[in-house]
Amino acid sequence: MQSFPGGFQALIIGSSGSIGSAFLDLLRLHPDCAKVIGLHRHSQPAINFENEESIGQAASNLSKQGPFHLIINAAGILHTPHFTPEKKLSNLNYAQIEKTFRVNAFGPALILNYFSKLLHPAKGVMVMLSAKVGSIEDNRLGGWYSYRASKAALNMFLKTAAIELQRIQPNTTVIALHPGTVNSNLSKPFRGEQIGRAPVEAVREMWQVIEGLQPQDTGKFYSYNGQVLPW
Repeated sequence: MQSFPGGFQALIIGSSGSIGSAFLDLLRLHPDCAKVIGLHRHSQPAINFENEESIGQAASNLSKQGPFHLIINAAGILHTPHFTPEKKLSNLNYAQIEKTFRVNAFGPALILNYFSKLLHPAKGVMVMLSAKVGSIEDNRLGGWYSYRASKAALNMFLKTAAIELQRIQPNTTVIALHPGTVNSNLSKPFRGEQIGRAPVEAVREMWQVIEGLQPQDTGKFYSYNGQVLPW
């Protein structure tokens, strides 16, 4: 089922990453996509989840280029040169928790605030890339404390925003989407090159889910294969 009209406009946040850039490439080649814009820390306008002001400013700068039928947030963090996912409680520290939450939860929460206003009133879809490990019900292995918790927080921000937006923007659909294991910089230290799919393949699968979304699907947590995941 095709849910986007001819000439639709899209915006990819985190477009310099493996998944974000693959979404950008897919939409540039899509025959019905009239315009797609990519945002990242060095784009114009720039967007940096470490800088709260940049999020609102980017939305303001793009307001005249909208409305957008589709906005995807593909930005996220799992590790840096300074830390890896915590395997046990004794690894927890404020710096890692705060950094992970800023990128995976706080920044996306402000995206929901500022960028939902840029969605097309007749048909608007906002997709937040989440992760299955953020599912509380599905957590059977433990570990990866900050990453799991930040994605669970993202999911709650999204679910709550979806309820509010359903009242004031009834044609808006907001979902969390699990991309699966992708061969990317995020997964590279965890055998991503061996077990992950190529970004172009992962994006093609996620696009099939996105393209079929309808307003009644808002507030759900999907996997790349269309399965609805538990919160």
